Amino acid sequence: MTIFKNLSVSLFLVFGLYGCKENTSKTVESTNQTTTKTPGPLTYAEISIKENGSWEGEKYIGGSFVNVSELKVPEKHTDHSGFIRYEGPGWENAQVGYRLYLDWRNAIDIFGKKVDTMVLHQVGHPNSTSYHDDAPWGLDILKAGKSMGLGGFGRYVNGAVAHFEEVGSTRVKIDNARDRSTVTIDYSQWTTAGEPIDLTAKINIFPGDRFTLVELEPSSKISGLSTGIVRFSDIPLQRAEFEGGDWGYIATYGKQTLAGDEDLLGMALFYNKEQVERILEGTDDHLVVFKALERIEYYFLAAWDQEKEGIKSEAEFIADLDNKLKVLDRDGKLR
Repeated sequence: MTIFKNLSVSLFLVFGLYGCKENTSKTVESTNQTTTKTPGPLTYAEISIKENGSWEGEKYIGGSFVNVSELKVPEKHTDHSGFIRYEGPGWENAQVGYRLYLDWRNAIDIFGKKVDTMVLHQVGHPNSTSYHDDAPWGLDILKAGKSMGLGGFGRYVNGAVAHFEEVGSTRVKIDNARDRSTVTIDYSQWTTAGEPIDLTAKINIFPGDRFTLVELEPSSKISGLSTGIVRFSDIPLQRAEFEGGDWGYIATYGKQTLAGDEDLLGMALFYNKEQVERILEGTDDHLVVFKALERIEYYFLAAWDQEKEGIKSEAEFIADLDNKLKVLDRDGKLR
């Protein structure tokens, strides 16, 4: 300190100016460091419909897609009508994407993802690559056929799954929150085997893992509410329950995608054993049939081997399912 006091004024000014330049440089550098790109959302859900076109029979002609937060599905809408982008609501996180066919099929399909960013907002537009074709982000990888896909819901009655052929009205609401994204669907007067009920389905996806939580609330207790995994004749079903535990799962793993002959896909459903009436083989699905309850919940997930840093083998897949089963038995939830 004494040395600096004895310095000349000119020398002091020189060093002072130099110091100011140095501090200015550091400030700019610090500012640059703090203006990094804000992280994007960790989950995302949407439904996108056409506007400014017109209905011609069961087809919607013309118009352009716009996202909406709520929708009452028009009575004319059915499969392949062109009214809803990729045919229903979609939801995703960094690992995987899903969509539900919002028509009589009510099946859930899988978007296999090769990237860990949100992509659904750019899928299914007229000027984009078909989501059935391989793209840098991924593609639609599941052939649902006449099944409920993965984790779709219907009613097992008279030896078959009744889908949603007869519904009074269907309403959808989208909610993107910090800790999850949710698709809520209200079905009014869904009639199967002559029995009408209202049904609310809440479909939730969370950051950090592949699973979706489905919560079903019928207006009255009804037998046969069910979910399932699409059944392929050459892919065996696997099932696990730990002794003394409350939960179990069914799963399939193997070459069961539309992406390529050698692609590997795992699909699984987690169920609360107290809620299940029976597990059986349907015509098109491996079925989990629930008891007549006021509220039902289950989880489903898909793991594709092309997922970024994803699961690459059946052994890894089963190990992941077993770990999740332990968490469910311990905590009663995965989230």
